[in-house]
Amino acid sequence: MEDRLARLETVQAMLLGIGHLSASCTDVTEFIGAVHRALGRIMYAENFYVTLAEREDDTVRFVYFVDSRDAGPGPDERVTLASPDESPTAWVMLNKQPLVVTGEEMRARENGGVWGTGSIAEHWMGCPLLDQQHEVVGAIVIQSYLPEYTYSEEDQALFALIANHVSNALQGLQSMDRLERAVQERTRALAREVAERRRAEQVQHALYQIADLSASAIETDVLAASLHAIIGELMMAKNFIIALTHPDTGEISIPYFADEKDDAPPQQRFPFGMGMVSYVLQTKQAQLHDAGSFARLHAAGKVKHPLGNTDIASWIGAPMLVNDKAYGVLVVQSYDPTIVYTKADLDLMAFISSHVAVAIARMQADRAIRKAKERLEQQNAALEQALHQLQEAQTELVRKEKLASLGQMVAGVAHEINTPLGICVTATSHLVQELKLTREELAAGEMTQDSLEAFFDIVDQSLRIMTTNTQRAAALVRSFKQVAVDQSSDDIRTFNLGTYLNEVLLSLQPKLKGRPLEVAVDCPKELLLESFPGAVSQIVTNMVVNSLMHGFERDQPGHITLHAALDGDHVVFDYADDGVGMDAETLAKLFDPFFTTKRGSGGSGLGGHILYNLATNVLQGSLRVESSPGQGLRYHLRFPRKTSRPELKLA
Repeated sequence: MEDRLARLETVQAMLLGIGHLSASCTDVTEFIGAVHRALGRIMYAENFYVTLAEREDDTVRFVYFVDSRDAGPGPDERVTLASPDESPTAWVMLNKQPLVVTGEEMRARENGGVWGTGSIAEHWMGCPLLDQQHEVVGAIVIQSYLPEYTYSEEDQALFALIANHVSNALQGLQSMDRLERAVQERTRALAREVAERRRAEQVQHALYQIADLSASAIETDVLAASLHAIIGELMMAKNFIIALTHPDTGEISIPYFADEKDDAPPQQRFPFGMGMVSYVLQTKQAQLHDAGSFARLHAAGKVKHPLGNTDIASWIGAPMLVNDKAYGVLVVQSYDPTIVYTKADLDLMAFISSHVAVAIARMQADRAIRKAKERLEQQNAALEQALHQLQEAQTELVRKEKLASLGQMVAGVAHEINTPLGICVTATSHLVQELKLTREELAAGEMTQDSLEAFFDIVDQSLRIMTTNTQRAAALVRSFKQVAVDQSSDDIRTFNLGTYLNEVLLSLQPKLKGRPLEVAVDCPKELLLESFPGAVSQIVTNMVVNSLMHGFERDQPGHITLHAALDGDHVVFDYADDGVGMDAETLAKLFDPFFTTKRGSGGSGLGGHILYNLATNVLQGSLRVESSPGQGLRYHLRFPRKTSRPELKLA
């Protein structure tokens, strides 16, 4: 009786202790360990475990497991909950009822199939742990492998009572445990997030640095060393290689090589197809390998002629691609077995290499643009020099053409003046002879009225002939003088256009003489210009000479008309001939320098060119020409009546 009373006092103390523990203890495993120790004071409890249910995924955790024969799962390991027919623990939890099984019953049950795991106990007792809503929290189990230690009905009742108190205590502890685990999980998630953000900041900083490098005009070796330092901040990169492609030669070069075992690359430049970098370029995908995978690729013939040390622990090669165009490969490798690159490192390397490719492409484009700019500047300088020389040559040719035209005019006018002057000389000689005869007749006293009248008639006729021819010669000289001065001078003066056109045509009489051509001028008498008469003279001269040379054969009759009119502040001047004309191809080249259809007949090919420049640059007007085969040629010139001095530009 005293033993029973002492046991009840011990049970009461244990239950009170469970209540105190639930209020002071925060660790579930520690709490159940204390319960186990207290339980051992009132019954045999060498083998004892507690499971807790994880409702979200139908698993259980053996948060406390002490067994003299079997080793249980870890406290954080989740085990899938079995069916009631497969496990006594599952039977207790799913049926929400206590269960007591003897060894004989256990062995008899196992004859029909496995029931539970581990060694068969001589006496097994389990109670469900239920919350206030009668939902399963877990199970508490005690068992004995020794026949001398079994559990009486009183033990079973005490164990059920203790299970009830443990259930109540575990609800609070489990909530705290879940909260603590949630906090720990959230802390780990926050730590991962912080690490990822820090990593992202590092990557972003690296990309900014790469962009800065691409914007700087630096040498390749400086760029490569800077890239090595940047990537070294993101991952272990003691061994770093940059390989660049050369599509023009089909080769791969190694401009940068940093390696713990080799001071220099095995080959500084090699044909495409050799080494691991060629395999990366062929696949156009980032590759993660070790020594074993290297050997397999080589054995399969995918990697030919391996280069460098293949005794590696880990290797990453990432192609530098822009729009599927390969610029090269970035390589990092490790000889240390403790330093092995991961899939995350591979993805990061691939991401970095794409940005490096953009930087390299930008640098190459900038370098090409600079070289092209230098070449263009050199070409522009050469072209400017050539243009200056051409302009000087053109100016000299134009000057010579003007002088040649003026020389031809001088010869023609001189020939023209010889005729009236010759007539005057003949008339003078005849008059001198008649005067001598008259004096002799007078001295002899033989002068008659008829002979005197005849002498007077001869004098009158001779004087008329001399007056007419001297006036003609004077007009020729005056016209030639004015036109010659205008053609050799660039002065602006006021002149009557109609009168001046007649003077120009008079100076051209030597060229028109003997040709069956009619030249007509239609110009208002009061039309005054304040412009360059030399330009007008040269234009009309070139138009007439071109018509004579190209528009008409020597004995071909024809007409040339010059029409001028005032249109507001502008003069409209039209020139037309009814010669042979020209086709569209020839017409398109009319104003080109040195183009002529009479190259072997004295044509220089500068007449039309000079005409166009004088009309558009000197007179500041516009010039249009029309022609077709058999329909003659027509010039339409429009220019200001008052012209300011322009800056002469040769077309």
